Amino acid sequence: MIKKVEIKEKEETASIKQSAKATKGGKPNLKVIPLGGLEEVGKNMTLLEYDKNIIIIDMGLKFAEEDMPGVDFIVPSIDYLKDKKDWIKGVFITHAHYDHIGAIPYLIDKLGYPPIYTTLLSKGIILKRQEDFPSMKKLHIETINKDNPQTITLGPFQIDAFHVNHNIPDAIGLAIKTPVGLVIHTCDFKFDFQPVGDKPADLARIVQLASQGTLLLLSDSTGADSPGHSLSEEVIMENLDEIFEKAQGRIIVSTFASLIGRIQQIIWLSEKYNRKVAIDGYSMKSNIAISRQLNYLQVQKNTIIEPDQIFDYPDNRITILCTGAQGEDRAILMRIANKEHRYFKIKEGDSVVFSSSIVPGNERSVQNLKDSLYRQGAKVFHYKMMDIHASGHAYEEDLKLMINLVKPKFFLPIHGQYFMLKAHAEIAQSLDIPKENIVIASNGSVVEVNENKIELSSAHVSTGFTMISNNNRTELNEVVIKDRQMMAENGIMIVISVIDTKTFKVVNVPDVISRGFIYMKESKELVKEVKNKTKFLIERKIAKDKSFLSDSTNLKNYLKDQIGEFLSKETSGRPIVIPVVIKI
Repeated sequence: MIKKVEIKEKEETASIKQSAKATKGGKPNLKVIPLGGLEEVGKNMTLLEYDKNIIIIDMGLKFAEEDMPGVDFIVPSIDYLKDKKDWIKGVFITHAHYDHIGAIPYLIDKLGYPPIYTTLLSKGIILKRQEDFPSMKKLHIETINKDNPQTITLGPFQIDAFHVNHNIPDAIGLAIKTPVGLVIHTCDFKFDFQPVGDKPADLARIVQLASQGTLLLLSDSTGADSPGHSLSEEVIMENLDEIFEKAQGRIIVSTFASLIGRIQQIIWLSEKYNRKVAIDGYSMKSNIAISRQLNYLQVQKNTIIEPDQIFDYPDNRITILCTGAQGEDRAILMRIANKEHRYFKIKEGDSVVFSSSIVPGNERSVQNLKDSLYRQGAKVFHYKMMDIHASGHAYEEDLKLMINLVKPKFFLPIHGQYFMLKAHAEIAQSLDIPKENIVIASNGSVVEVNENKIELSSAHVSTGFTMISNNNRTELNEVVIKDRQMMAENGIMIVISVIDTKTFKVVNVPDVISRGFIYMKESKELVKEVKNKTKFLIERKIAKDKSFLSDSTNLKNYLKDQIGEFLSKETSGRPIVIPVVIKI
């Protein structure tokens, strides 16, 4: 299901066209317009616009909030780009996490299928996902070789990529030369000088690209409130090794399907301790297949087995690698905990490793999952017990290093909740970037920058989101979501009436069905009042105006309002009232 939800801002998109600010030399300002990823974690998408030329950086999704029943995730609104398809020169994808690539299948056709520029692994994962959308046109993806990158020229923009560390291989930042100066976009990054299955970030290239003078730095803020340096994957490897060394039974490791580096660690450790690896989870299987094909994963010939082969080996020779560390209802680990998996059942002596941090909002479901695993006799390891997960985002000292490497004149923190953006801005100020040279923006902000100044424009684009359900891809009206919320809070009441079209009377007494509102056996008096009131309202209305008999829609709306108001007064609750009118 897909639905757009627009949040109208003080200034509409049209007001941007009124902006005539320019540099002293008469050049237009560069506009930076985030459509997602600010004052939130996820849904990353940023536009760079210069004189009717646009490049897009990332196109991600965000998992739905708890108050969106039936919605799996949301993607950014692109209303601002509807009449600007010809302006779009290209889309740059910085890495293959879903908060950076997840919106592509839902937005790319609406944007006219502009070319996508990204690294090899990201390309493979994007194309694999597109197989779930067979009706779409073939994507035009140009590969960026981060080991031998070439400058990409698109209109007035010249784009160079540089390698950074994240918790997925092939992550890149971007150095974008514009007519007003150099813009550096870090993407999600950290500095890891001892990575596992990856190279350290290319500091020399970052310095080289920035040496021409950096006008503006857009930098990842997700870890800005964490002091020190982010953990190295080498530390994670050592702690996971300790678990593998001591485990007497099966080891079940749950992590994100996109954490290719962590998956590599689990495979290497399994091989070290003579364990076979059984993998389950559609996205994890897909990502592993792509990564092996592109040589981003090294796996010995007979290491990986099918799930049904685990019974051919003793428990101390089995590792199970699966999705579900966030407590998702239908993910593999939850199915294992609920005893719903065909092959995997928790048994005494199992070690279950949660090798990921908890995404905000998932705390309760993850804790319930852990409780279930403990009750069934498993020993559970998670990142709060020992360092078995490292953030893919730079902490305070790493953020300082990035700022010192590129030495920007202006600074725009990106990717994170407001407090993260604010913390990052304060870090920049501590490194002598003047407060007036720092802008904290929000989704829909129009940040204008030239050689001399950066500022938030008075203009603001319409922002919002599109709601997506995995069940189907038909458009979902926001009224449906409101109805679902109301049903979840107050339930529904169905009132069925049969009308004799000759006598204009209600035949017998209307029938009432309640779901999630009242327990009818304990509310007989209220049910009787609803039945009598419904009959009275119908007969009175038709007696006054016979057109209500032929126009069932108006009659149903009338009953819905009247019965709903009555129930609200009587119970302090307002269920969804569904009148059913049958004419005989």
